[in-house]
Amino acid sequence: CEDCGKSLIGECKLHGPLIRAKDRVIPSRARLTLPHYLTLRVLELRAGNQQILGVFAKKVIQKRTQFGPYVGQLSTKLTRYDESRLVLQVLKDGGKYFLDTPNEDCGNWMMFVRLARNQEEQTLVAYQHCGEVYFTTVKPIEPHTELKVWYAADYAKFMEASAVFIKEESDVCPLPPVAKEPVDPWICSSCRSTFATFALLESHQCIHKDRV
Repeated sequence: CEDCGKSLIGECKLHGPLIRAKDRVIPSRARLTLPHYLTLRVLELRAGNQQILGVFAKKVIQKRTQFGPYVGQLSTKLTRYDESRLVLQVLKDGGKYFLDTPNEDCGNWMMFVRLARNQEEQTLVAYQHCGEVYFTTVKPIEPHTELKVWYAADYAKFMEASAVFIKEESDVCPLPPVAKEPVDPWICSSCRSTFATFALLESHQCIHKDRV
């Protein structure tokens, strides 16, 4: 105690506790990397004050806008799993590794992007390029729209996942075959064939390129 000059275990009974000054709270690395035209919104509060976040557009984002690369730690297993986020892996030096983000200081803002439950809400496609994972918009994104992502066709095969998934309540399951045409089909400019998702169209267009 600086007032009575004694070394004490705990607070000074005569002069009371010290006035504690706390450090300023700063955003995590992931939050600091968020582009200025995107914003994070709290969608849900769970037990333990756990926040479920979503990434939303603040202005129109054009189709074919690329984000990335995704920042994470290379790991042989995931230390943090969230059913609302994509599991991502990359091929490096002949090995297959997870992009693990155990906390917000180990990744960038892309770790907050939630997976698309169906084709209507999918705005981004995830794919691997040169050992990195990128997200690219598959259609124009309007202001106040949440960015949601699913695997591109080739990356879905690499991840051993379906090219089209739909989430019902808490379960994720493959989208069953449908006989009717989708509301907004993706159309091939070469042969006018229609596809339910951009990923399927992308895979189909590779066939045209191979033929050429």
